[in-house]
Amino acid sequence: MAKQVRVMRMSVEQPLWRALTGYRVLTMLYAVGLFATEYDEFDRPGIAIAYYVVLCVWTLATLPRVQNAAACTRRFLAVDLAIALTGIVLTPLVVNQHHIDSGGPTLPSIWTAGSVLAFAIKGGWRWAALASTPVAAANLIERGHPARDTVHNVILVWVASIAIGYVVEVARASERTLARALEIEAATRERERLARDIHDSVLQVLAMVQRRGAVIGGEAAELGRMAGEQEVALRTLVSGGLTSVSRVSSDASQGAVVHVVDDEPDGGSVDGPLDLRALLAPYASAKVSLVEPGAPVPLPPPAARELAAAVGAALDNVHRHAGDHARAWILVEDEPDEVIVTVRDDGPGIPEGRLAQAEGEGRLGVAQSIRGRLRDLGGSAELISPPGQGTEVELKVPKVSRGKAGQR
Repeated sequence: MAKQVRVMRMSVEQPLWRALTGYRVLTMLYAVGLFATEYDEFDRPGIAIAYYVVLCVWTLATLPRVQNAAACTRRFLAVDLAIALTGIVLTPLVVNQHHIDSGGPTLPSIWTAGSVLAFAIKGGWRWAALASTPVAAANLIERGHPARDTVHNVILVWVASIAIGYVVEVARASERTLARALEIEAATRERERLARDIHDSVLQVLAMVQRRGAVIGGEAAELGRMAGEQEVALRTLVSGGLTSVSRVSSDASQGAVVHVVDDEPDGGSVDGPLDLRALLAPYASAKVSLVEPGAPVPLPPPAARELAAAVGAALDNVHRHAGDHARAWILVEDEPDEVIVTVRDDGPGIPEGRLAQAEGEGRLGVAQSIRGRLRDLGGSAELISPPGQGTEVELKVPKVSRGKAGQR
């Protein structure tokens, strides 16, 4: 099996950066429009025009800087805030007294809030409070006295930026929590898959070595005893171990990043559906009869392989528990919405409570190799085993898989 790494990026703050980009452009145009409509109130329009040229060039040239947290560096934030503060303190030099007394806007107007919001999105509420303080001081200096509307605007910018910074911090914490949950889910799913694969191969070989060693005796009996001990140890490890198959990293520029490892069959994946009959045909033998429709039974490749593996696990249980002379039958039914595969044998059946006892001992044949596979496919597995009347395992898989294995 070849490993394939999928990178899942989650960033709830990325829309905020896109919104900030648009906000800076729109407020730049708004500030220039105010200047054009209030041109008569400017005593030194030349200085104002020079400032607006700098403001426009800076805003448009630095649009890539407000695309994400990585590009929005501390040096950029400092220069950006300095341009906003310069515009505020220049306002009394270029406008008449009437403009100031009537509460007219500063040169950058509401563009200043974009600089403060960049601090909030980049560093949270503490950075927002740090940036809001010099803006508040500059506005009070521009007005010359703490007028009511000035204080109102200063407090509004202060509260809004701190609130947005706090929301960003909460969003980042939620992002990390979600990424960790996805990591745990992926690790659990991988552990169950490994448990099924190990049960289908290694554990059965160890169990066979133990039984044959006990029959042969001598040194083979000792070898069988050691194989039995290793089987118990491996079952315990598979039942309780947790394989970490994904890694979570937190990067402010990209959000939480989850690296999930999937398994793909050697040689690449199959694009089209697989015929389930072809996967079940190798199980047919002198003691196993296969009854299938005359037409293909198409299923998505992951679903077809997992269903065939579950059938193989059921047949292994027949060989192990029903004896060498037991016969088995595989019936494949292709329904409109689902595929039903029934595995029946003529063995002695399963004693009541045996399945729960086996699962408690770490024997995962039914719990993982059969039921676990069907659960991941969004299907179901039902076992009917009256004592002395054989065992029937009915496996149902929907045509459009709703499970995790079918979506992988």
